[in-house]
Amino acid sequence: MTVSPLAQHAAPRSPIRGPALPVGLAVAALGMLFSIASTPVPSSSAADALPEPVAVAQVPAVQLDAAEAADPCADPAVQQAIADGDDAATIAGFGGGAAFREAVVAGNAPCISLTDPARVWVVVNKSLPLDPSDYEPPALDAVPLQMTTLSGRVRPDVAAAVGAMAEAASAAGIGRIGANNGYRSYGLQVSTYDSHVRDQGQDRADAGSARPGYSEHQTGLALDVVACDAGCGGLDSFGGTGQGQWVAEHAWEYGFIVRYEESGTAVTGYGAEPWHLRYVGADLARAYHEGGFHTLEAFFGLPAAPDYAH
Repeated sequence: MTVSPLAQHAAPRSPIRGPALPVGLAVAALGMLFSIASTPVPSSSAADALPEPVAVAQVPAVQLDAAEAADPCADPAVQQAIADGDDAATIAGFGGGAAFREAVVAGNAPCISLTDPARVWVVVNKSLPLDPSDYEPPALDAVPLQMTTLSGRVRPDVAAAVGAMAEAASAAGIGRIGANNGYRSYGLQVSTYDSHVRDQGQDRADAGSARPGYSEHQTGLALDVVACDAGCGGLDSFGGTGQGQWVAEHAWEYGFIVRYEESGTAVTGYGAEPWHLRYVGADLARAYHEGGFHTLEAFFGLPAAPDYAH
């Protein structure tokens, strides 16, 4: 039988003949051998030249931004919520208002259109007109507040929210809140804007009134509020009232933002309107408030839109 070279190396050699050692001496000899084998190698040995092994645990893991980690639009629950027209469930499917905003800003929300007028997150400004321009909300309810104009309807979710807000203000001893304008149709906006142009001129009209097809009021999501104590006051005086100050601090708790703040004029192209409330829903309003935002454009990472294209 042929033996392989490895087997030959491993084969035991013939023992050397000689006198046998007593058992005690043999054990002592073995102990000395183990002691020598366990003695550390001097620093001058070649072992010092060997590189230290790399610990895998020391390599930091790559952390992905939460908004980029996955496409929330691929979630069947999100897809179903969008199909059902359930904006609150859609936002919840993204992980809440802040996560929804982050995904939109990161470009990781292809199923979300900021120009869909039926959604609470729609952005309407001088660069983003309504599409279609004569859009009408599918359902409108009466505003449950004292009205100072005939434009007393808004979307059902907006009506419920502003009613709850007015009740809370009254319960807090702030005073009564009424409303001046809710939904305005395209046709009504034509006459409203034209009257401002006749009275003030084109430039001043554009600073205080939206052109037809560019108004948030046409979505049914916007509402102008006034203070109603002995009687209802006008829009211009609202900011200096107790109701105006309370609304500025608490409107977000009911799903509203003050759409046109003085600090945002360079972005929106409108002067300060502390009376103009825009409904975005409870989750987005909380994210807007907690994030310290002052324009919807900044909130969604959109460019400023202070002027019309033509």
